[in-house]
Amino acid sequence: MTSIKEEAATPLLRIFHPSDFTKASEVAFAHALKLALESKAELEIMHVARHLTDSSGDVHWTDFPGVRATLARWGILPVEAAREEVAKTGMDVKKVVLEGSDPVESMVQYCRDRPPDLLVLATHQRDGLGRWLHKEVAEPLARRSHAMTLFVPHEGDGFVSLEDGTVRLQRILIPVDHEPSAQPALEEASFLAAGLESPNVEFRLIHVGDEGMPTLYLPDHRSDWIWEKRLVEGDVVDRILQEEAEWSPDLMVLTTQGHRDFLDALRGSTTERVVRGAHCPVLAIPA
Repeated sequence: MTSIKEEAATPLLRIFHPSDFTKASEVAFAHALKLALESKAELEIMHVARHLTDSSGDVHWTDFPGVRATLARWGILPVEAAREEVAKTGMDVKKVVLEGSDPVESMVQYCRDRPPDLLVLATHQRDGLGRWLHKEVAEPLARRSHAMTLFVPHEGDGFVSLEDGTVRLQRILIPVDHEPSAQPALEEASFLAAGLESPNVEFRLIHVGDEGMPTLYLPDHRSDWIWEKRLVEGDVVDRILQEEAEWSPDLMVLTTQGHRDFLDALRGSTTERVVRGAHCPVLAIPA
C-alpha cells in the first residue's frame, strides 16, 4: 500500500486530536488513529484539565482513548500487546495532559510550539462543536493553528469504523468557488482517498452561483473514480447542506479562508455554518 504520507499534498507527519474523554469523541479518535496509522505519523492526543492537583480532576493514562485496545480490535496488534508494540506500526502516539482554565489558549499555544499537519475534532451537530469543543474553541483553534482540520460529527459513524477500523469512502462532496480556489480541496480529497485505497469513489463538485463553474484540475489517481460537476443557485450554506442531506456523502472537503466580512464574523463563516449543519465529516483546508 502506498501511504498517505508519501502521496498527500500535505504530508501528515503530526496529527493532533483533543479529547474530552467522552463517548462523543470516540468516533473522532478512530479517524485520528486510522489516519496516523496509514500515514506512519505522530499522533498527539490531548486533554486539558482545569486542576491537575485536584483529586476530583485527576487525569490518568487509562482515561485516554485506548490505542492498543483499539488496534487489537482492528486486528493490527495482538490482544494484551505491550505499549512498545505500538511503535512497530510505524506511528508514534503521545498522550498529553495540560492544566489550564481556557482550553482554547492551552491548545493554541501547544499548536504554536508544535504545529500539526492535521487537527481531528469531534463536533456536535446541533450545537456546532461538542462539549468543550464548541464554537469558541474549535473555530479559533482550527484557524489559528493554520492546519487542515477534520471535523467529525459524533452522531454518525464517519468514514472510519470504530469497531473494526474499516474505511468507507465512496462519496466525497466538494463545494467549490472562484475565491478561495477549491484546487487544494480537490488535491487533498483525492490524495486521502488514494492513501486509504478507496475504490469506485464518486467526487461531486458543487458550485452555488450563476457565474459558472471555476476552472479546476481533476486529479486522476484511479481510473475507477468518477468526477461530477453541479451548478446550483440559492443561499450557499443552505444549498451545500441540502446537497449533503440528499446525496449522503461519506466526507465533505472544502477550502476555507475564515471570516470574510462583518456579517460572517457575527453569524459564523461559511465553513463554520456548514460544519454545524453537516451529518458527515468535513475536512477544511486553509486557503
